[in-house]
Amino acid sequence: MMRKRHFLLGDTDDDPMSVVSNLFDVAMVFAVALMVALVSRYNMTEIFSQEDFTMVKNPGKDNMEIITKQGETIERYTPDADPSNSSQRGKRVGVAYQLDNGEIIYVPE
Repeated sequence: MMRKRHFLLGDTDDDPMSVVSNLFDVAMVFAVALMVALVSRYNMTEIFSQEDFTMVKNPGKDNMEIITKQGETIERYTPDADPSNSSQRGKRVGVAYQLDNGEIIYVPE
């Protein structure tokens, strides 16, 4: 009878690191799920594709950024209001207007 009871109770695991390893596994699963959720929420799945792309964040605002991916390199371009840095920054060359029928007209300055 004592043998059955001992079998049911089983050997207790006295290793305190087993709890830490289980917590680490849970944390890793949570971190991966969070990264996948953020990438899909902000529609940034293009970064993981093999195709080249250009993306504009906050178009027309002061904190606008242009992100381009060519092959394995990803570059960020932030327009600068300081004209002394014109060798590396862009400048305004015209204005584009979109008509009611969807046609776009470019007017150079």
